[in-house]
Amino acid sequence: MDMKKRITLELRNRSPAEIAELVVDNSRSADGEVEGLTDAFTELEFLSMVNVGLSSLAKLPSLPKLRKLELSDNNLSGSLETLSEKCPNLTYLNLSGNKIKELSNVEALQNLKSLQSLDLFNCEITSLEDYRESVFELLPQVTYLDGFDQEDNEAPDSEADDEDEDGEDGAGPTGDYDDEEDEDEDEDGSEGGEDDDEDEDDYAEEEEEDEQAGVQGQKRKRDVEDEGEDDDDDDEDD
Repeated sequence: MDMKKRITLELRNRSPAEIAELVVDNSRSADGEVEGLTDAFTELEFLSMVNVGLSSLAKLPSLPKLRKLELSDNNLSGSLETLSEKCPNLTYLNLSGNKIKELSNVEALQNLKSLQSLDLFNCEITSLEDYRESVFELLPQVTYLDGFDQEDNEAPDSEADDEDEDGEDGAGPTGDYDDEEDEDEDEDGSEGGEDDDEDEDDYAEEEEEDEQAGVQGQKRKRDVEDEGEDDDDDDEDD
């Protein structure tokens, strides 16, 4: 599928200004140029054109908000100066698997002042003596080259960082803690309810005992009165 048609499909009836991420990997660029992209993609932050047959970036439109650009496995050897003109805010650039052979090919990236990560893996330039030291010296703004900094520390995983920022890792324990609290409250509530029931039962028993005692007392009183009447009758008989 050609690149232009692929971009139309990826829009899915949305306007270009609504697109923040666009992936057209493995589509075909007939003349080695960027096709189907226009200045209308004003909100585009991530663009991936892996293995599309690019040999030039001359027709890349202005993408002022673009931060990450994937261009691996193409035929690029130059025209990189276009990137600083059209994508001045790039922080990540992947040029691995292209035909970049000399330091002069990447010299044009000096004007990408925000560039932090650059990948040139599987390019001929990586076989040059002191390749890493030379690139870091040429592009002092770059922190990570081919995934590692100057002290060979690996670049952090951006996806893991995103998860930490969103707080997804911390959501589980917090939820469990809340559940435990709810369970404790339920247990306390049920115990309290049982205690209340017991108190009510005790109170009812006491009332019943008092009533029985009252009945017995009245009965004894009546018995005594009856005995007194019997004694009076005996006296009258005498």
